[in-house]
Amino acid sequence: MNDRMKMKLVRLGLIVLVALFFGACSNPTYRVFYKPIKFDEERRTLTLTYMEDHYGMVQEEPSIVPKMVVLHWTAIPNLERSYDAMNPVHLPGSRRGIASAGSLNVSSHYLIDRDGTIFRQLPDTIMARHVIGLNHCAIGVENVGSAKAPLTKAQLLANEELVRHLKRKYDIEYVIGHYEYTAFEGHPLWKELDEGYRTVKTDPGEKFMRKIRKRLEDLELKESPSLKKE
Repeated sequence: MNDRMKMKLVRLGLIVLVALFFGACSNPTYRVFYKPIKFDEERRTLTLTYMEDHYGMVQEEPSIVPKMVVLHWTAIPNLERSYDAMNPVHLPGSRRGIASAGSLNVSSHYLIDRDGTIFRQLPDTIMARHVIGLNHCAIGVENVGSAKAPLTKAQLLANEELVRHLKRKYDIEYVIGHYEYTAFEGHPLWKELDEGYRTVKTDPGEKFMRKIRKRLEDLELKESPSLKKE
């Protein structure tokens, strides 16, 4: 392998393999590759500011205590473009609908490609901006896909094994779809201070969430408030 190819692999963030093998999973080939987004001092400061402005949390470090996993789809058709959307520190000008809530860019802890390959973008206990009101306690998982390109069977299996791994590491109580986040208003985990800051979401699709919940039944996770009302 020549130096140019090595540098290309480094830029893609694929040269470091995170030591995350999913214990007693049904498919031992699942593993997580390290593909970090930019998290410099400026992003750290913006994250701390977001936590204070939206959650009233004043901290020295932008750390979280994970209590839930929130599943998303990117609405972007491929891995690299999805990564490129989250990598910059600042929210792009095209995101006018949420720009008033702060310039910190959206991101997630994990990004899962169409073939089920998992990439870790941030440490689990650093806050990512991916779900209103709940970022302070939520690990975000983005899946490459959309309503027009529903998530794949490989992604379903990868999400299942990732959730199982995270459940073993942390006191995870909920696994929810992004579209369910407003059901937590009034819940003890809800901290959003801006009453006007809400968006309508459909990801990662109700069908996908029914499938993932079926596969995770043995974990005895708590039902989200939206499901309790049905």
